[in-house]
Parts: sequence; structure tokens; C-alpha cells
Amino acid sequence: MRDALPLVWREIPERYNLIGSTCENCKQEFFPQRLICPNCRRKGNLVPKKMPDEGKIFSFTQVHSGAKGFENETPYTLAIVEMPNGVRVLGHIVDAQPEKIEIGTKVKAVFRRIFAEGEEGIIAYGFKFKVAD
Repeated sequence: MRDALPLVWREIPERYNLIGSTCENCKQEFFPQRLICPNCRRKGNLVPKKMPDEGKIFSFTQVHSGAKGFENETPYTLAIVEMPNGVRVLGHIVDAQPEKIEIGTKVKAVFRRIFAEGEEGIIAYGFKFKVAD
């Protein structure tokens, strides 16, 4: 996973703080951050914006055959979470029984370990989602 570490560090605002962007021209919000507004093109001026840390599950799936690096974490739940501002974010759902997860369930972003590079390597942290109380 050493090859993934530079990518993790470049995505710190998004990964650690749910920082997206908003267009000052059309007010559309995006996550992850964008450089150009797809609506306004050159007329748009995108600025960083903290996304809400709560939302509702829009869609989800139970993963039983994990991607490389996540084989030992199966089964796990991936969900598309719709924020109050309409932005949709993909993330893991943690600390929840799979049978308790359904569309419309309220969730909250939490800070968790994403992966570790070996037993003594760098640990990458980021956001995941937990069912809201």
C-alpha cells in the first residue's frame, strides 16, 4: 500500500474534514473538491467548503469479497450518504449490524482508521459513517 500514501496525503482536506467546494456563482456544492464548476465552467469560482457531517443513507451494499487491502475486513457495508445540502458521499458504515442498515437511516461522519501499512507502518485515517443515535 506504500504507493497509496502520497494519494492519501494529497486528499487530507477531503479525507479528514469532509472539505468539498461550492461555486460562488451558482451556489452548487461538490464533494470531493472540484477545480471547475460543471454548471458555470469558467464563470464559476469554486471555494473550499466544509460539508455537513450528518446525512441519510441513499443506497448501500454489503461487501463480502473485499478489494485489495480490505480482504480481512469483510463483510462490510458501503453506502452512498446524502447530505442535507444534496451532496452524495460514498463511505463505509461502521459499528452497525448489517440487518439494521436501511435506506433512509440517519448517519454521522466519524474519524476512523482507513488502513495501516504493515504492522509498524504509517496509519491512514479518514472519515467513515456511523448510524446516528
